[in-house]
Amino acid sequence: MAKGPKISFIGAGSTVFMTNIVGDLLGRPALSGMHIALMDIDPSRLAESEMVAQKIATQLDPTATISTQTDQRAALDGADFVIVALQVGGFEPCTITDFEIPKKYGLRQTIADTVGIGGIMRGLRTIPHLWSICADMTELCPQALLLQYVNPMAINTWAISAKFPNISQVGLCHSVPMTVEDIAHDLRIPPSKIRYKVAGINHMAFFLTLEEKLEDGSYRDLYPDLHSGYAKGEIPLPSLWNERCPNLVRYEMMTRLGYFVTESSEHFAEYVPWFIKSSHPDLIERFGIPLDEYPTRCVEQIEAWKDQAKAYGSAETIEIKESHEYASDIVNSIWTGEPSVIYGNVPNGNLITSLPQNCAVEVPCLVDRNGIQPTQIGSLPTQLTALIRTNINVQELTVAALLEENREHIYHAAMLDPHTGAELGLDQIWALVDELIRAHGPWLPDWVHTQG
Repeated sequence: MAKGPKISFIGAGSTVFMTNIVGDLLGRPALSGMHIALMDIDPSRLAESEMVAQKIATQLDPTATISTQTDQRAALDGADFVIVALQVGGFEPCTITDFEIPKKYGLRQTIADTVGIGGIMRGLRTIPHLWSICADMTELCPQALLLQYVNPMAINTWAISAKFPNISQVGLCHSVPMTVEDIAHDLRIPPSKIRYKVAGINHMAFFLTLEEKLEDGSYRDLYPDLHSGYAKGEIPLPSLWNERCPNLVRYEMMTRLGYFVTESSEHFAEYVPWFIKSSHPDLIERFGIPLDEYPTRCVEQIEAWKDQAKAYGSAETIEIKESHEYASDIVNSIWTGEPSVIYGNVPNGNLITSLPQNCAVEVPCLVDRNGIQPTQIGSLPTQLTALIRTNINVQELTVAALLEENREHIYHAAMLDPHTGAELGLDQIWALVDELIRAHGPWLPDWVHTQG
């Protein structure tokens, strides 16, 4: 039997996510005989992931092999594909710090992983480690494709392309297919009947076209149904994914911009200055914005995993369902040549002409033996370009801070963040950044502290 690819999974202690990805991969007959190298710095979580992966392999592909390493270089050596799903600093202490210290200044957040002060700090502590992975890949597996599932996605993709342009990479997020399911749910039509084209940046991409395929093979525009349904109060329906958030923010934004955004309302509310406002607390209730959503979700997931781990440990088989993730499509297409289309985060180049050429954009991509081939979109509608640029400003300054090792740019990123700038004055922003840097301590690069 032909040997399958070597797939290195960095951050495999994220066992629930690992289960989805590995289950998808092992369910691909054309990848039979693959070797999956699981790597994590936490031996106990790594052992849990190994147990789950071994059971899935026994069910789906007994020819596959699973190995575990706590050493990054050992896991990467000779890899064909590198999947990264890590969280530097973890839920505790770093995520909690990113929420609790801003609250002292009156700055409230929902997810805090993309832009905003939480996204900035997460980028500062994450990118140096992503760079270390790229440096090891350059030496140990220079032809491998990096599949990056780490937030802040756009900041990370930008920083990797700036420092390691020879590394083949794609940033992956499930927001596009999950949004299609949201729309189908609200309009009560099958997701398979929806045709669409999306472009923008991660967590702020927009459905440029959105159509339903009819019985005669023609297509009709779905935007009139979304507008009329929202105006009448018939949609959105209760959320498919989060009962705490009724998904009103992005419908409201659709009425203002004319286009539907790919990221959920709890995310999008903190990317703009109009919804989480201390001067208008009524907006929180009106739009059902779940403040502190990410910490709440993390606690729930940690508790749920404890029960799930016990069940997996005693079970002979594990129920595997196909996930929304693109990883197995990409690996299968590159390995076999069978084409697929995914939405990926890639360096812009000339893909979206109305956005900066060096930023990271999210666009449809063809995948086959030639790798990731992004689609040229052209110029976005002016209002979308203008809104997206407000987030790109934060991304650019965060990346510049790291590339130039310039602490001043951390303050600049925070002051230009739409939500932070709308809530805090300049002295407050400077004090907030200083306190977060002190609190994060060794999780941040040394230069951040020596310049203080």
